[in-house]
Amino acid sequence: MAAVVAATRWWRLLLVLSAAGMGASGAPQPPNILLLLMDDMGWGDLGVYGEPSRETPNLDRMAAEGTLFPNFYSANPLCSPSRAALLTGRLPIRNGFYTTNAHARNAYTPQEIVGGIPDSEQLLPELLKEAGYVTKIVGKWHLGHRPQFHPLKHGFDEWFGSPNCHFGPYDNKARPNIPVYRDWEMVGRASHCHPGCSAVAGSWLTATSTFRYYEEFPINLKTGEANLTQIYLQEALDFIKRQARRRPFFLYWAVDATHAPVYASKPFLGTSRRGRYGDAVREMDDSIGKMLQLLQDLRVADSTFVFFTSDNGAALISAPEQGGSNSPFLCGKQTTFEGGMREPALAWWPGHITPGQVSHQLGSIMDLFTTSLALAGLTPPSDRAIDGLNLLPALLQGRVMDRPVFYYRGDTLMAATLGQHKAHFWTWTNSWENFRQGMDFCPGQNVSGVTTHTLEDHTKLPLIFHLGRDPGERFPLSFASTEYQEALSRITQVVHQHQEALVPGQPQLNVCNWAVMDTCSPLFSQQGRNTQVCGITPGCPEPRHSGDSRPSLQPPAPRARAPLLHRGWGWLPTAPGSAEGKHRTSGREPPSSSAWAPAAWGKDPADAPFQGQTRLQHGSHQVTARPWEGRWRL
Repeated sequence: MAAVVAATRWWRLLLVLSAAGMGASGAPQPPNILLLLMDDMGWGDLGVYGEPSRETPNLDRMAAEGTLFPNFYSANPLCSPSRAALLTGRLPIRNGFYTTNAHARNAYTPQEIVGGIPDSEQLLPELLKEAGYVTKIVGKWHLGHRPQFHPLKHGFDEWFGSPNCHFGPYDNKARPNIPVYRDWEMVGRASHCHPGCSAVAGSWLTATSTFRYYEEFPINLKTGEANLTQIYLQEALDFIKRQARRRPFFLYWAVDATHAPVYASKPFLGTSRRGRYGDAVREMDDSIGKMLQLLQDLRVADSTFVFFTSDNGAALISAPEQGGSNSPFLCGKQTTFEGGMREPALAWWPGHITPGQVSHQLGSIMDLFTTSLALAGLTPPSDRAIDGLNLLPALLQGRVMDRPVFYYRGDTLMAATLGQHKAHFWTWTNSWENFRQGMDFCPGQNVSGVTTHTLEDHTKLPLIFHLGRDPGERFPLSFASTEYQEALSRITQVVHQHQEALVPGQPQLNVCNWAVMDTCSPLFSQQGRNTQVCGITPGCPEPRHSGDSRPSLQPPAPRARAPLLHRGWGWLPTAPGSAEGKHRTSGREPPSSSAWAPAAWGKDPADAPFQGQTRLQHGSHQVTARPWEGRWRL
């Protein structure tokens, strides 16, 4: 069910929105919403969070004039799943941004990926349009390359940016450089199609519009010079000027200069004590300062809600020159330790948020979905699970709501936090093979038994840390202590409730197809050739600079499926050729049925796509289901 304007809520919002301005009819308008999403920026990168160089004066002032969240989390330690979670308000395991090709493996959306944001997901911009918002994304989309995944098909009115990060340069033969778009078409007029390339009906663009990173948008990998942040800044300023005093606007500013290879424009290069990464941070800070100043100059600051955060922790694999700081937390991007998922977060809304607040609310990037809907006077969709909370009570009333934080890596629940206690059910950084090749997600932070290079199962006896006393996750509680037993009891109950109700979405990051990565466009949708299984497999090398796990083009090796922490559920082998078997540890068998039977890969626990799921088949039709109280639940 689509979100609807809840008329009765307007009366409760009038006090909150009294200074938010009036529309042409004299009716109160909801506030503008400006979400500032950084790329691979760490918790310790801002002066207000303790960075000793103090090179972020505008963000520090934003914190002084608003609210700082010290306990704010991404929904995943990687770019694409985290962004999907922000715009849907749902965990990646629900919205499909994960892979089942290997256990507990990260995946994202390179150019050859087939999947992307499903049409069944309702994104924030399309819901906000019901309240009259005009919507724009500036920067990195990262939710799929194919035509059906275009941001203008998912609620955005305008887009200036790219479907991916600024990887490259590529040869434009085996792999094209990443394009830059304005709305439906690539920016520019020059053609860079290879011989024989032609526009395909239904693609995003024409064959004569092909401007790309490293070509018309140069990035000097040797010096780090690029003018992209200034271009993205101007796009934001122009949009704000056009929309101020008109309809309420939603601007999603998702720039990527702090993602390796980091870049900055010439005036900022060489100005930071922190090297090239610091140069990029300084330019980001300056750009945000200009946006906030424009809101004040246009006298719409008190009618504009602004939130700043990052998609995941700093990529320590690229540090120190190309990566940031997650201090004082453990590890970084790609991991489910605090450094991989705890983010800087600031809220700013003059006249509404009391200046200088510090909120100890456990926050999530998914909360921006629900909070934005509340600001617009909308209710979240009621036909699906929404994981985001409305943060307005914390921001406007100082309330702290009890809620868990779940740390997923691919298809696996790795850890959970409740209050100040965090339980690890699985630990893993990266493989020994990759570590020996110099890929280190936790440089200088080896914690015996914690930062493991093999996937370690702690589901029977989780490692539990008190994040208040031990934010670096170095000293697990004694298994025999009363504190451990009490924390384990509380967290286990919450995790079981979560997993019993969980219905995973269809995984979107399993399959790659070179046909969708045409030199003329990575967005063509030619089907039926070169389709292979992708997703991170045990032997797949990961890019050294970005830290992103690029899906492999080879099928994964057979593996034993490790069970999740899940009370009352488990996979038991069935006899060869048997259509049914025991699917609960209680011994309950699913009802016999002459119509539906488990499909081939549903018979073997090593092939199961997710704990508690199987695939049922009737003729040529297949559905994903799981047993529930003696019945199949879709």
